[in-house]
Amino acid sequence: MKRRFGAFLSLLACLHMMGIVRPASAEWREPGVRMAQATKPAAPAKPAPAPAQPQDLIQKGQAQFEDQQYEESIQTLSAALLRPTNTKEQKVEIYRLLALNYITLGRKDEAESAVRGLLVQQPDYQLPQTESPRFRDFFKTVRAKWEADGRPGLVKDEEPMKPVVLKHGSPTQVDPEKAVDLRGRLDDPDQRSGSVKLYYRVGSKGDFTEAMATVDGDAVRAQIPAESVKPPVVDYYFEVLDGAGNVIAQRGDPTAPLRIAVPEPSKGWVLPLAIGGGILGAAAIFGGLALAGVFSSSTPPGGGRGTSTVSVSIGEASR
Repeated sequence: MKRRFGAFLSLLACLHMMGIVRPASAEWREPGVRMAQATKPAAPAKPAPAPAQPQDLIQKGQAQFEDQQYEESIQTLSAALLRPTNTKEQKVEIYRLLALNYITLGRKDEAESAVRGLLVQQPDYQLPQTESPRFRDFFKTVRAKWEADGRPGLVKDEEPMKPVVLKHGSPTQVDPEKAVDLRGRLDDPDQRSGSVKLYYRVGSKGDFTEAMATVDGDAVRAQIPAESVKPPVVDYYFEVLDGAGNVIAQRGDPTAPLRIAVPEPSKGWVLPLAIGGGILGAAAIFGGLALAGVFSSSTPPGGGRGTSTVSVSIGEASR
């Protein structure tokens, strides 16, 4: 019995050394669950999220400068400088960062251009004392040269131009097939206007025809030709242009033009008479009376020319 038990222990030891027999554990006590977990592939590790990039180009250019990505910062700031909506403060900041990039790279010509661009926007600008003396000395040198040159390119605050107004009263009604003379007066304090155009059309739909108005001092004259004056309406508007051809004032516009009524031509004169609550033309009444024999004539003795008597009774029209 002892020999058998000893042989069994020896067999277990051999199997353990070969890796066939493992110690009893929770994994082996639940083979259905543990084996499934052991064969399940591990989930791939998620990459670390990239740091968020600033959306504004100026902030992005500054971040790139601080990360010593000077060429990338210059490209970003150059793109930001092209935006037409930049404020004065934004332009100053863009030029400042461009200058710092160029100075760091040793590109003195570009750096001087950037500093001059900053100074024309804000002549009294000073780098803060916290900046490197290398940057402050460069700014100081460029400022002295710029002032010695007479501050070229300095942006001056100009007074806004006064608006141009075309004063014109539109006629309410005109006869068909007759030319319409239009008059107006320009209120142009800064003498900006160069020409005035008239646009007109027959009716309320379709394209407008263009015509030049005559300008004599502040007086404006134009005409809609007779062939374009037809019922029911004529639409028109004016445009005032400066010397470069830009529209600086309008009287009416294509979507809301000025409008003149053109009535239909008259088709004859008829006298209306009220009989028994109805309206009849005088010609129809007299024609009907003649057919009914209402007109009677008498011939005087001797065969002379007789006289005719007409008797018409018209009552008050009922209401």
